[in-house]
Amino acid sequence: MTAETVLSPSADPQPQPGSAPGRGERHAGPSLSPSRAADFKTCPLLFRFRTIDRLPEKPTPDQVRGTLVHAVLESLFDLPAAERTPAAAAALVAPSWARLLEQEPALEALFAEAVATPSPAASPPAATTAGPQAAGAVSAGSVSAGAPASAGPAAASSPDAPEADAVTARTGETIEPSAPATTVPVAEAGGARSAAVADTLPGLEAAGEAERIAAFLAGAGDLLAGYFAVEDPQRLEPAERESLVSTLVDDELLIRGYIDRLDISPAGDLRVVDYKTGGAPREAFEGRALFQLKFYALVLWRTRGVVPRVLRLLYLKDAEICDYSPDAAELERFERTLVALSQAIERAKQDKDFRPKPSKLCGWCSHQAFCPEFGGTPPPYPDPQPEAVAPPEAEDDTITLPVPRQS
Repeated sequence: MTAETVLSPSADPQPQPGSAPGRGERHAGPSLSPSRAADFKTCPLLFRFRTIDRLPEKPTPDQVRGTLVHAVLESLFDLPAAERTPAAAAALVAPSWARLLEQEPALEALFAEAVATPSPAASPPAATTAGPQAAGAVSAGSVSAGAPASAGPAAASSPDAPEADAVTARTGETIEPSAPATTVPVAEAGGARSAAVADTLPGLEAAGEAERIAAFLAGAGDLLAGYFAVEDPQRLEPAERESLVSTLVDDELLIRGYIDRLDISPAGDLRVVDYKTGGAPREAFEGRALFQLKFYALVLWRTRGVVPRVLRLLYLKDAEICDYSPDAAELERFERTLVALSQAIERAKQDKDFRPKPSKLCGWCSHQAFCPEFGGTPPPYPDPQPEAVAPPEAEDDTITLPVPRQS
């Protein structure tokens, strides 16, 4: 197998420990997800607003677009490998959007505003190939973007590309002129064709709801173009997609979350892949995203006995890749961090003391009206309520849907 191909494992993964509850089961002790753990690290008061007060948050168009693109990419891998083309992804946008509206009809209200929210840049970077460094091991924390198209075919097919069981798939495939490299057209939706308005993006001054929906879908097409600029899905066979993973640490703390994609080589090496569609400032968002991937890496290590070889962030808006390679010692330290974090959360609950932590992310917070840093007053601390089974939690660039995602 070359380093450009990742196959499904020949055997099923090892079962998770029986002490960890399954999907929909209630855990009696403390629990953490990547999102809520990152919330408490970012701002304890934000954690309270979201987890204890459960204040409503109106989804943004960017979050909804991220959810849509995640759904399209999941459906794309349901197709036979040879059919995973930009055109096929484009054809999946409208039906995926229709399914999201069935699950959450209120999303359509986002397009009733007088002016559409600007979409991601209409033209992704001109690069269509990720260059030779993408095929080999990437240093921890490095970011590799697409190389110019002129470097594409030779780099992608270089005889010096490492053979291996390394879990590093091709991160770029030159897109032939016959296939659009910078735009993934989307199908007709909302009574209008996105192609008719794509030329006016971004920042469309919409004349009506149909045009706003078309602009929104065209923005999803731009993100899909970013995906095809850094990966060739025809050469990948993910082992798992949208998979719920969970385990107990320190005998009582349940940690769980959803992995966008898990690739496993025949040698058993793991690569955890997470799609990012933008939202928060890059320097803060990337740190939060790597925290999330370490969370998944710890679960996989504890349940399967294998430290993932690569934790990969795919930034679709910018067509960039960030790879990180953890080790067992680092994951042991991270486990102790999560235990300490959980203990801090439990103390804050006992004392009813969740303080604000000002940062540059405050500008993106939906709860400024209740925050003392903005002259607000938090609502009265709610009485303890029987804990219900927590729904799957969204990432920063997606929304939580009422219907659980399928593993």
